[in-house]
Amino acid sequence: MTRALTDSPLLFDLPVKPDFSTELRLIKRGVRPVAGIDEAGRGPLAGPVVAAAVILDAERLPEGLDDSKRLTAAMREKLFEAILSQALAVSVASLCAPSIDRSDIRKASLEAMRRAAAGLTLAPSHALIDGCDVPWGLCCEGSALVKGDQRSISIAAASIVAKVTRDRMMQRAGRHHPHYGLEAHVGYATEQHRSAIELHGPLRGLHRYTFAPIKGRFQTG
Repeated sequence: MTRALTDSPLLFDLPVKPDFSTELRLIKRGVRPVAGIDEAGRGPLAGPVVAAAVILDAERLPEGLDDSKRLTAAMREKLFEAILSQALAVSVASLCAPSIDRSDIRKASLEAMRRAAAGLTLAPSHALIDGCDVPWGLCCEGSALVKGDQRSISIAAASIVAKVTRDRMMQRAGRHHPHYGLEAHVGYATEQHRSAIELHGPLRGLHRYTFAPIKGRFQTG
């Protein structure tokens, strides 16, 4: 596998919305299919990091794709369904909180991305990855794009799938652990969440014991 250099744009070079131009340049060179890869959940105190890989159909691009952080929850849900129905292939992979604690969040995120790409039912020839790094062991050649979810709609689609999937996982966890309000903050360090941790302690298997303010204050076993 060849590791491509990071393609780092200046902020004023970013398009207003992501487009399909990067993918088209690869396709015109005979490099296809092209996957977009992104993750959700690097920063929370609880829950997994979730990565998604998406291969879009150039003839059926969902309208309205954008960086998931710039969309409302309702818009993400609608686009999630459109992506699943119109994309050529979609794959999701996650690493749980204990796995993150045994490694670190950067390595865990890259491993989730690698697994998501490997899980695609249509093998990609190239992957566009949001961020600065191409995961080691990726199943194809890859390029890292800084702010990729604002440049490539394939990465934007992956960001939506990862975000919606992770939010649903945390909402389900919230139903089982109602004291923490997980369905509202999906694991992020809100005042409500921090207060619940202080009152009830962190949940084994769900909270990240290597993240502040949990780190060094609670026993994992």
